[in-house]
Parts: sequence; structure tokens; C-alpha cells
Amino acid sequence: MMQSLNTAATGMVAQQTNLDVISNNLANVNTTGYKAQRADFQDLMYQTQNVAGVAASGTSASPVTTQLGLGTTFAATTSNFSQGAMTATGGPLDLAVAGSGFFKVLMPDGTDAYTRDGSFSVDANGLLVTSDGYPIDPPVTIPQGASAISISNTGTITATVPGSSDATQITPGIQLTMFSNPGALQRIGQNLFLANKASGTAQDGTPGENGSGQIQAGYLEGSNVQVVQEMVNMITAQRAYEINSKAIQTSDDMLSVVDNLKR
Repeated sequence: MMQSLNTAATGMVAQQTNLDVISNNLANVNTTGYKAQRADFQDLMYQTQNVAGVAASGTSASPVTTQLGLGTTFAATTSNFSQGAMTATGGPLDLAVAGSGFFKVLMPDGTDAYTRDGSFSVDANGLLVTSDGYPIDPPVTIPQGASAISISNTGTITATVPGSSDATQITPGIQLTMFSNPGALQRIGQNLFLANKASGTAQDGTPGENGSGQIQAGYLEGSNVQVVQEMVNMITAQRAYEINSKAIQTSDDMLSVVDNLKR
């Protein structure tokens, strides 16, 4: 069998995966805090027929290496953590991160997860929670009946509580978590990421310090997916898929010619 059949097939599989990633980006074009992904590929092993420098005949040596590639394979998905567009909501508990950093939330199993989705609200116990009910970590409790809630760029929370006419500072404030390699964070859905060894140690701190971004209250960070660019990527993937399909068809036609020679 001609090797080109298998080689072109790996190209078609790769472009199917590429299209899966592009489709997920387009599906999340309106997802708060979503970060676009890119499919990365790498070439497969090579069949080496001749190595440069090895004697080919007599005393002469081949000046080049002769190799035949065996196609491509999916290697990884790379996340684009560029800033998404800010959308004004006016909600005092809607928070966006302008710059680097993540909000840390406490999962039901006691582990921490991280998000760029700052659409928070107050639950029945007064805790500041995500849209799925996960409290931020460290927990922030808004006193019952509090009004005129304000959150500064550095995460300081103030509110007017019953029995007091002056603004009262609520502690602790909002913190942000930084990672040395955020691209290694694991996505688990619900706009959440999990840390791992590759992402580096989570470093909690005050917004605006040590390289972390600042908090913008009354705003939400939109998806950073560029629809036009994704459409261009989709067209490119489709054309690459068609070219590999044409290579398979051409290989089949060549095999058919060889088969007919026996008749």
C-alpha cells in the first residue's frame, strides 16, 4: 500500500481536531471570561533512507539526508490569555480583572479552582458566590441588609450596614491568584480552571500588586475569541482537509492504474 494513503489520513484527522477546537471557540464567543484555544500539531516519525555523511559508494559520501515523513498528529491545545473586552453591567458585584490573575473559588470537595468569570452574587448565608454557588476563597460575607456596596480596584469592599450611616469596610477583601505558567491550567468547564504542577504554585495577593491586574467593579470580561479570525481558521482547516482528501483520492487512482496493468 502506498504510504501517502496513511500520511494524508493523518492530515485529515488533524484537521478534524483543529475544527473541533475552532468550533468550541465559536460556541463560547459570548461566554464570560472565556479564553480562546489553538490546536497545535507536530510531525510524526520519519523513515530514514540515507544519512548525510555516510559513504554511499566507494569513498564518496552523501551530502544530504533522505527521509520520508509519516504525517502529523495532534500535540496540544494552547490557551490565549489576552484580555477580553470589558462589558459594563452596573452591578456592584460584577467584577472584571483588568490584567493578569484569577479569582479563586472553593469547590464542594474542598479544593480550589480559578476563574476569570466575575459574575458574583450573594447566597442565603451572605457569602459571595459564583453563578454556580461556589464561594470565593477566602470567603467574603456581605452583612444582611447591607447597601451601597462598593469594591475598589485593589479589592477593598465597603458597604453601608444597618445601624451605621458610614461606609464600613468588609474583610477580607477580594484577592487575585497568579501563576507562572497559566497556559498549563486545566479547564474543567463552568468557566473554571484547576492548577497543577506545570502551572506553577498559586500565588495569592492584593489586586494591582506583584504583577497582578486590577479589579473593575460593575464590569464583566467578555470572551477574547475573535470571530473573524476563527472563521479564517475554519476556512483554512477546511481547505487543508480537502487537500489531504485529494491526496488520498490521487493515491487511490495511482493504485488503480497499477492494478489495471495486470489485466
